[in-house]
Amino acid sequence: MKRNLTEKLLLLVFVFFALSLAGNAQQENCAPANSDAANRRFESVRRKMDEVVSLGIPGMVAGVKTQDLEWYFASGFSRLESQTRMNTCNLQYLQSISKTYLATSILILSERDKVDLDLPVSNYLPDDVASWISRSDEMTVRMLLNHSSGIPEYNYLPQYITVLLQDPDHDFQPRDYMKLIQGKDLDFEPGSRYSYRNSGYVLLALMMDHLTGDHAAYIRENIFERLGLKHTFYRDTPSYLDRPELVNGYWDRYSNGILENSSFLQVQNVKKMVGDDGIITNPADAIRFLEALIEGKLVSKASLAEMRTWINDSNGVPQYGLGLDLTTLGGKEAIGHSGGGLGAGSQLYYFPEKNTFVFLAINLATVTGSPIHSEAEKVLNELYFEILR
Repeated sequence: MKRNLTEKLLLLVFVFFALSLAGNAQQENCAPANSDAANRRFESVRRKMDEVVSLGIPGMVAGVKTQDLEWYFASGFSRLESQTRMNTCNLQYLQSISKTYLATSILILSERDKVDLDLPVSNYLPDDVASWISRSDEMTVRMLLNHSSGIPEYNYLPQYITVLLQDPDHDFQPRDYMKLIQGKDLDFEPGSRYSYRNSGYVLLALMMDHLTGDHAAYIRENIFERLGLKHTFYRDTPSYLDRPELVNGYWDRYSNGILENSSFLQVQNVKKMVGDDGIITNPADAIRFLEALIEGKLVSKASLAEMRTWINDSNGVPQYGLGLDLTTLGGKEAIGHSGGGLGAGSQLYYFPEKNTFVFLAINLATVTGSPIHSEAEKVLNELYFEILR
């Protein structure tokens, strides 16, 4: 039977309405709806985010959870080419914030008597990997977690940077990063001082692979699944970064304020990262993770206290615990982590004085210089003051 024009129009309206409801449901599922009170409280933050975007940042998202309010907002674009607006359901790159998830999983292993943090990491590595790392029988698991092991940094090596930029399709495997520093002398005596090292967290991921069979699966089971993080992903499939919700990445390649799409390079880099990088998530899931960690829902109070035992830098200033850093933002002490890459930057912090959790992310590279950053950083600091006032 042929439908008349009115029936066809009604059908189209119904389909459009149904799709709209589905879209709204997805939006609601990935972040709680903002209350009027939250929108009023954080209106000044919204304006600061729009200002950040006006300075040249493609897009930005924020999540804030206080004792009384929860608020999520997005500004700018997730994809400049199609002028697709950024939204709070977009997946963001955590970059080095991934270290906090890895450290948490190692503390869980410790509580299950699978790892002693004060024994040498060589006790928990395959023999060949242990032999590649100079004095691995002297650096403890704790030293790797708090960046006091002295292990050389693969990220600084010209041969790594050259391959990364000139051959982004190169199939780096976790062990390849350790081969880059095979036999190299330590940068300093194990345990003698603090110096941030990505290499240490790659080695910890290899340690976990040896102990559990798959460090990524262990993180997914003991953190993502345990907390019901439906929008957090890490090496569950080889193509886990192919999701359409994932933002495009951009960079200022020549530091002249002109942005280029760096998504291919960003994805090719991140998908090969283990332990020190690699997780993608959205603002609500990120905050849910840090809140659960701080509230003792993932590790015991004793383990959390160890994670919050800070090691000082060369100036005697407390810097880093076990997968957590200590800093000041908006004039307040902050506990958490930040991350940066070739197409993204992110921050996830808890502010004890205000009992407030904050997640911020942008889809512009933070590991390359840009005049955009110098202006945006001023507004970003003002944004934190607005959040924490």
